[in-house]
Amino acid sequence: MTDPSPRPATAAVRAGLGSDTAYHAVVPPIYLSTTYSFADLDHRGEFDYSRSHNPTRRLLSQALADLEGGAGASVTGSGLGAITATLHALTTVGDLVLAPHDCYGGTWRLFEAFAQAGLIHVEWADFADPAVTDVIAAREPALVWLETPSNPLLRITDIAAVAAAAHAVDAVVAADNTFLSPALQNPLALGADVVIHSTTKYLNGHSDVVGGAVVAASAPAAEDIHWWCNTLGVTAGAFDSYLTLRGLRTLHRRVAAHCANAAAIVAALEGHPKVAALHYPGRPGHPGHAVAARQQRGFGGMVSFDLGSEAAARAFLGRLRFFSVAESLGGVESLACHPGLMTHAAMPPDVQAAAGITPGLVRLSVGIEDEHDLVADVLAALD
Repeated sequence: MTDPSPRPATAAVRAGLGSDTAYHAVVPPIYLSTTYSFADLDHRGEFDYSRSHNPTRRLLSQALADLEGGAGASVTGSGLGAITATLHALTTVGDLVLAPHDCYGGTWRLFEAFAQAGLIHVEWADFADPAVTDVIAAREPALVWLETPSNPLLRITDIAAVAAAAHAVDAVVAADNTFLSPALQNPLALGADVVIHSTTKYLNGHSDVVGGAVVAASAPAAEDIHWWCNTLGVTAGAFDSYLTLRGLRTLHRRVAAHCANAAAIVAALEGHPKVAALHYPGRPGHPGHAVAARQQRGFGGMVSFDLGSEAAARAFLGRLRFFSVAESLGGVESLACHPGLMTHAAMPPDVQAAAGITPGLVRLSVGIEDEHDLVADVLAALD
């Protein structure tokens, strides 16, 4: 008997197809209307105002909830909008949040801003260290925030172990899954309560939409997060939702190409005399390799390495042909950046140093171009 539930790659392609009841269009239309009429004052329809609910955004949220195995999802205008709504939904004033010391610079800045405003207390920890479970047990935070692989050093957190430790002290676990997407990792299946995405990255995949999403394991949490998204006004627009849903259809094929190209570049960089350190969870020598192999279905398209100095990093970035020097990641095109001066510039130098973000660190978002061109470009820029 055929299993009625499609596999994830099929679900991503088929999301929303055939849902148009007006003209039976295969691809669902964009509903740009900001407002919807009431039958009368006592009977509102399924939709009333697009900040609260929108048909196009709902199709995307349903697709993301399905792919992450959640009870519901909210789609926001940016990844930081998703994080903001999640913090409001999952914490109360004075709660302790335990977060990775090497997280994305925008996340660090937002958490610090919340802490300085007196909304939360935040403590930073090394989540790649198995002893972080002891820290959770001792500190008893209200919220445990994960980012695995971490940005930009690609450190790996054992989601199941951390979730078990967090739940033992009644903490909620939120996991940023932006670097892998549901094509490669499903944190909810490993014990996380909430998954966050910058949909700007792999989910959209074409560097033309800024967006975010929050997927919750339980219906009450999903409803609470949606309430905060609506209240804060961070929900995404219809056209951005349409474009992201379009990008989602090719997610699994794109991610496979990202992974293959990243692995080829890593193989070329192994042992290179100008590379002081190479960070990629797919390497058997990576400290988190065994955990990544267990909880992921691939090692992703992100690679970072240290060239020893800022001058060397600048020279390398200035010589690249097929990598655009730019922030962001996860698009079909290859990008390169200097985390210390770009994505993590919000972190003071001492915080960067404590996290291991060095002046010579370079981060690559490996695209889906021909792998031979990308490998040759990286090696030529080094040489």
